[in-house]
Amino acid sequence: MRAHSRLHVVAPASWLLLVLLAAWALPVAAAPLAAEWSFRLLPGDARGAAHPDLQQWRPAQVPGAVHTDLLAQGQIPDPYVGAPEAGLQWIGLADWEYRARFDVDAATLARAHAELAFEGLDTFATVTLNGQPLLQANNSHRTWRARVDGKLRPRGNDLRIVLRSPIRSLLPDVQAMPHKIAGNYPSPYGDEPKDAMVGNFVRKPGYHFGWDWGPRYVTAGIWRPVTLESWDAQRLTALAVQTRTLDATRADLEITVEIESAAVGSAAVQIEVLDPEGTRVARIDRKPMFKAGDNRIAVPVALQKPRRWWPAGQGEQARYTVRATLAPDTAKATHIEQRTGLRTVELRREVDRNGGQGFAFVINGVPIFAKGANVIPFDMFPARVDAARIRRELTAARDANMNMLRNWGGGYYEDDVFFDIADELGLLVWQDFMFGGGMQPGYDPAFRANVVHEARDNVRRLRHHPSVVLWCGNNEEETAWKDWGHGRDLTAADPAFAAKVWQGYVDLFGNDLRQVVADEGLGVPYWSSSPSNDLDEKANDSTRGDKHYWQVWGNPALPVTAYLHETPRFMSEYGLQAWPVLRTLDGIIPAAEQQVDSATVRAHQKFMAGEGNQRLLKYIEEEYGTPRDFPTFVYLSQVMQADGIQLAALHHRASRPYTMGSLYWQLNDVWPGASWSSIDYAGRWKALHFHAKRFFADHAVAALRDDGVTRVSLLNDRQQGLQATWRLRVLDLDGTQRSEQRHTVALPPLSALEVGRFADADLLKGADPARTVAVLELFDGATLLSQQVVYFVPAKALALSPATIDAELRADGNGNGNGNGNGNGDGYVLTLRAPKLVRALWIDFDGVDATLDDNALDLVPGETVTIRLRSEADLDTLRDALRFTSLADTKAR
Repeated sequence: MRAHSRLHVVAPASWLLLVLLAAWALPVAAAPLAAEWSFRLLPGDARGAAHPDLQQWRPAQVPGAVHTDLLAQGQIPDPYVGAPEAGLQWIGLADWEYRARFDVDAATLARAHAELAFEGLDTFATVTLNGQPLLQANNSHRTWRARVDGKLRPRGNDLRIVLRSPIRSLLPDVQAMPHKIAGNYPSPYGDEPKDAMVGNFVRKPGYHFGWDWGPRYVTAGIWRPVTLESWDAQRLTALAVQTRTLDATRADLEITVEIESAAVGSAAVQIEVLDPEGTRVARIDRKPMFKAGDNRIAVPVALQKPRRWWPAGQGEQARYTVRATLAPDTAKATHIEQRTGLRTVELRREVDRNGGQGFAFVINGVPIFAKGANVIPFDMFPARVDAARIRRELTAARDANMNMLRNWGGGYYEDDVFFDIADELGLLVWQDFMFGGGMQPGYDPAFRANVVHEARDNVRRLRHHPSVVLWCGNNEEETAWKDWGHGRDLTAADPAFAAKVWQGYVDLFGNDLRQVVADEGLGVPYWSSSPSNDLDEKANDSTRGDKHYWQVWGNPALPVTAYLHETPRFMSEYGLQAWPVLRTLDGIIPAAEQQVDSATVRAHQKFMAGEGNQRLLKYIEEEYGTPRDFPTFVYLSQVMQADGIQLAALHHRASRPYTMGSLYWQLNDVWPGASWSSIDYAGRWKALHFHAKRFFADHAVAALRDDGVTRVSLLNDRQQGLQATWRLRVLDLDGTQRSEQRHTVALPPLSALEVGRFADADLLKGADPARTVAVLELFDGATLLSQQVVYFVPAKALALSPATIDAELRADGNGNGNGNGNGNGDGYVLTLRAPKLVRALWIDFDGVDATLDDNALDLVPGETVTIRLRSEADLDTLRDALRFTSLADTKAR
């Protein structure tokens, strides 16, 4: 995508604004013209017999998708409520047509050049304008452009887009292959054969074909805006800012402006740099000669005492504005600008004395321990995702002390607003190219060329964001080929074809995409696959490169304590599943069907094709016992997930600097169902997200018990050292203290410091392990920074008493709690105190939404915990609705 100014096609109901952009005006040349969008099932499609009414034109929303248009027209049920998925697969087998009718004003028609830009066509699209062929598209990740000079008319322009079924378009060729490359998740619905999956052959979001956390809805539509642009002599097409050198005293930048010129000529170009407060700190004026076609102007700029952009927790997220203006100080002036941060990024891969090789992100010369999660798409239908939804989830990530998110490769390249917010919040982004698994036909030159175009579009679109610190070729394709049997099986069946497939993989991910990033990525590193060692012999190695670890939860479903025996250089995937918050499920699954094995619950459990609850019960029962009902099952699933991921994440952090990253799977949900997320589809935090806020804190204690020994480490992710105190107490469940020790320590910057190992026998000294706990704490003076409770027996063996909690809820500030933050500003204060230990306390407000700044916690006997919360409800309503659930409540009555 070119980086010139643009206005998006947005409108209520069935109306669309096609915005006309001119190069010789500021920046909109004409008033927006209203155009009506409509859609229909393409006449002659075989599905017309079952759906004859859909062959008539109906109002459409653009950006959008066929599924959402059908839903808006009342033609299908809500795809998320109940279990309608099987009955909606016909939509992905059908061909559809969209139509827009619009007028064009005289000023636009008078300009020499005009172009229609389609930022998201999903996917096999034939576009005509006023009956004339315009373009053929076959990649939903690309921006497609078509010149429309001389094709527009003043009134009644007719734009048609026919969208062919990707399944029916590709299936004959895939079925004809004597040996097929590996796909991902076969359809259980019969819309395509299980042995001939088309998803890997089409450039559309892979998750639309179904995944183990989301449904199968093979969409079609115009999912991103359409714009009409017009200009005369020249237009600005791109602006890039590359940081050549940077430290606290000086920044040396190279600013490149790209200009398309219709003919040989010259024009003034002005480049300005504005600091984070908007004060101009640099200005450069040039009047270059242009050749006909594309032109580039590169200008060096030096800034004194620059303000650098830092990841969250390391400094400010300073951002400068860089603006290029063509023909400044004239009536014809037009400009483009970018907001960017000044930072350097390095993927440091030092070889150690044992032959291993590190994997650490170094920002502005500082090695950063990456704390965060993997991000999947926010909805099955991307056009439904607005900026507020993205801000909600990314703010939650930052509030949980994360500093990195990995944009996983089976979805789509996120909108610019995602990266704007990540820049603002200081969230580093590991960005996959959109390949989610299996294997690709990289042996096909046309396929590779299509992907290269896609990659160039998106790298150029996103390269100015300081948050983007890695471009990664794909998700799990190399390890699937080398470790899962994909390569072995194809080699056994057809060695020559297997060699061709692998060479195509190397060509695409080892060479083509690497070159695109080198050419366009402004110095951001490239990594060929995750997990990998960048095409080294071993793909998923704990001593080199990044690691995906699924022996816990996946195959062979090892116990959670196995996390302590896996120490990678960078853990980019690991996870445990849990169900969403019950309040989220109440709107999706009827109360009568809220049973572990009901058909509707199984429809929202995609792991193991609906059998995933058995795996979930295995992990719950091993540690917590058998749930007595569905609400207990949901609660214990979240407790298990939170405890397990906490164990792994703290182990990773305690292994610094050998390990330099911990990204759990996954942050968010694509729909309301069972998954590995820590935030459910409605935006409600699961227990894991509250735990993450504690275990990802910049200062934390990691007390890791394994095989009867507890290893205690103190963690400091700041660039400043800390004079701290740590305390170890052994308590009975009723609060009686058996022993205490306290130590002062100088905690180095950017460090994990082991301070002791303690055998159970030395801590218990004969006490009953079922009635005794150890409490580890880290203090800065009198301020408690971190607390962790260590248990000596499985949770189901603890001799817990029914929870007795002294709770006080009062207004704080204005007391109305209006807002959506996590405890910031006016709201309420909940004070809790318990005479005996309360394990895994979950605080809820029955039928009332409230946002808490802490939850899913253990109450240490006799200690007061203060929690801030926000809600639209009044104080009396909240008091009446307040509910507590703890581990003691799960015991059989």
